[in-house]
Amino acid sequence: MIIRESYLKKIRKFINEEEIKVITGLRRSGKTYFLKQIINELKKNGVSENNIIYLPLESAKYDKIKNHEDLNNLIFNKSKNIDGKIYLFFDEIQLINDWQKSINAYRIDLDADIYITGSNSQILSGELATLLSGRYVKIEIFPFSFNEVLDYHKSKYGQITKNDELNIFNEYMKYGGLPRTLNFNEEEKIDYLTDIFSTIVLKDIISRNNIRDVVFLERLIKFMIVNTGETFSVNSIRNFLKHEGISVSTNTISNYLKQIENAYILIKSKREEIKTKKILTTNEKYYCIDPGFYEIQTGFNKSRGKILENIVFLELLRRNYKITIGNIDGLEVDFVCQKPNKTIYIQVSESILDETTRDREFRSLEKINDNYLKYILTLDNWDYSKNGIIHLNIMDFLKDTTI
Repeated sequence: MIIRESYLKKIRKFINEEEIKVITGLRRSGKTYFLKQIINELKKNGVSENNIIYLPLESAKYDKIKNHEDLNNLIFNKSKNIDGKIYLFFDEIQLINDWQKSINAYRIDLDADIYITGSNSQILSGELATLLSGRYVKIEIFPFSFNEVLDYHKSKYGQITKNDELNIFNEYMKYGGLPRTLNFNEEEKIDYLTDIFSTIVLKDIISRNNIRDVVFLERLIKFMIVNTGETFSVNSIRNFLKHEGISVSTNTISNYLKQIENAYILIKSKREEIKTKKILTTNEKYYCIDPGFYEIQTGFNKSRGKILENIVFLELLRRNYKITIGNIDGLEVDFVCQKPNKTIYIQVSESILDETTRDREFRSLEKINDNYLKYILTLDNWDYSKNGIIHLNIMDFLKDTTI
């Protein structure tokens, strides 16, 4: 088990505090293992196993727990003879109807430290947000980072060489970071990714939202993943699909895109006018939650540049940056990355060995007049840093978590 220290660091300050810990993310991205790591940490800190109630709600053992009343009966029965603080862990809480009412009740009626997971980004929408009125903290779990994949290989094989790292990165570009894929051969990885993707589409999009036009949904998902990192408006998507013989309204496209986002297949990034700091409301970009999904949707029609840009985008999210796509004098900056007291600009390219490409990638960054750090990330091993713009190999960037 890889210890997900970056997430543990976020949650430690809230252990034993009143805030409900809400852990969300893609199916099979490691939420369950993360809950178990929290439980292990509690035990190491002296919490008795008797005070910990862990409910994996996808298990057949809890098939009869259908609604919040069933859940209440179970929890109050399990907790009645426990002395001291109770630690409640609910894995995939969205499977319980009206679960929000129960979670809020436990916060009031029990001396409880509460942790919940869900596979939908809207788990905090509506009633729960109203009931809790800010008494929660949300942590999003992503598939393994490149560093976590390296940690896995180091724990399994010991010391790894630079050549090993390159081979691992090439696999990471192709199959992504869903934890279970690390145990499989190539054929098994594709089968597993295909099965997970189908499950997400069926359970987290079609069933949850009562989708009727499944063919259109699947076509839209494939189109968006194949074109990850491209700039789109809803109208441009509609026009493309119309050209393909698919006629749908812009409202339908917007609704379906939101549902795809909620299921964590796609992540949207808005555009920003760098000089004015104005957020632009049209022509957004979408990125895929994991390179493995790009692999199974694109077949032979792949772009290494898009994959690299997608990998960098995900890494920046893991590092808690707020990310926009920059525009300056009609030129694009791939990522404007901001967090409190820190801003960086990033361009991503497969290679800048070609002088024309190199000039193009530097040009937009050179137009930015502030003193924040600017990076160009490529697969090149030559250093083309100039004019205060830092050129890094993408693998070096991914390993350096101080950036």
